[in-house]
Amino acid sequence: MAISFTEAIQKAREELNMLIGLEIESTVSAEPNADGWRVTLEAIEKKAIPDSLDILAVYETMLDDKGKVSEFKRVRMRKRIDTDDPEG
Repeated sequence: MAISFTEAIQKAREELNMLIGLEIESTVSAEPNADGWRVTLEAIEKKAIPDSLDILAVYETMLDDKGKVSEFKRVRMRKRIDTDDPEG
């Protein structure tokens, strides 16, 4: 049985944290696809002082229809203070 929207986000956050060992900062997006879910998450790569200079990384995480991570990749990095959307 397919997992729900909320379950997909929760599973992606938990599994990515276990796989990369980094604190998951936020959920950027989540969308169903033919194989399950694509969830985009932001993780803290490196903490800094002040925290506005933290380095954040955006990860795309693919889950199957049961909520298991089948693939993940880091797609970009930024300083927390940088709010420009490079895709926009």
